[in-house]
Amino acid sequence: MPEFSWRPANDATSEDLEAVFDTGGARKCRCQALKVPGWIWRDTTQEERDAALVEQAGCGTPGPTSGLLGYVDGEPAGWVAVEPRENYPRIWARQKSWMRMDPELDGVWSVTCFVVRKGFRRQGLMYELAAATVEYGRQVGARVMEGYPTEPPPGKTVIWDEASVGLLQVFLDAGYDVEAAPTLRRRVVRHRLGASS
Repeated sequence: MPEFSWRPANDATSEDLEAVFDTGGARKCRCQALKVPGWIWRDTTQEERDAALVEQAGCGTPGPTSGLLGYVDGEPAGWVAVEPRENYPRIWARQKSWMRMDPELDGVWSVTCFVVRKGFRRQGLMYELAAATVEYGRQVGARVMEGYPTEPPPGKTVIWDEASVGLLQVFLDAGYDVEAAPTLRRRVVRHRLGASS
């Protein structure tokens, strides 16, 4: 059985980060879609997005960081973006009010994006990464972990880039509960870690 491990990205190398992001749509977005305030992230250059991810991940620094890297048998294989909800300006700027439920709630950390490297897909790595967000949330003192996954209609599938926000079943298996079902396909899920909120 392959061995899964994870670490905060600031405890990893930038080479490991690049290995995960160097495939698919993640190569272009670099987890910046919710990070850029006030204007559409597509207006940024690729160089700006590349630099932003490296800075936010803080590889090789004491932190903070913007996500976790997952490893399979020591090989960098996946990423999940997770950090305090207030670090995602576009969650608050968007017209979709369901992405800013309970704005006064303290200690909410958002899980916004998954990336699984080609060659490691269809092995359950997204499930492992989702479980890691819960453990990490406890380590950093988060009170609530929040995600915005998709749930495909019965009989329908999603392409990998659509699933980058996470699949509902992945979050449920990690102990998250559905808080809201704002659209046909999107859900808001939470895992409460701390004292009553």
